[in-house]
Amino acid sequence: MAGHTHRQLAVLRAAAAGHVEMTCSREPHLYVDGLACCDPTLGHQLAGLLAPEPAAPRGPGLRVPAVLTAAGQAALAPTAAA
Repeated sequence: MAGHTHRQLAVLRAAAAGHVEMTCSREPHLYVDGLACCDPTLGHQLAGLLAPEPAAPRGPGLRVPAVLTAAGQAALAPTAAA
């Protein structure tokens, strides 16, 4: 967990539970349970930890489910807290 804020970890946990969507854009915007995330830079901060669902249709501005990458899973792993 070192290096990640509580907000970042909360969004990663929400994504792991299937509650996060992201836009398909250079600066992805995040939505949790359909509501816009209050931190407009969070999508950029979590680049590499979250990714668009691979099977989802993509297009500019489309909202698609966000999934954890291997790095995102590692950030949430119990051993990351040590």
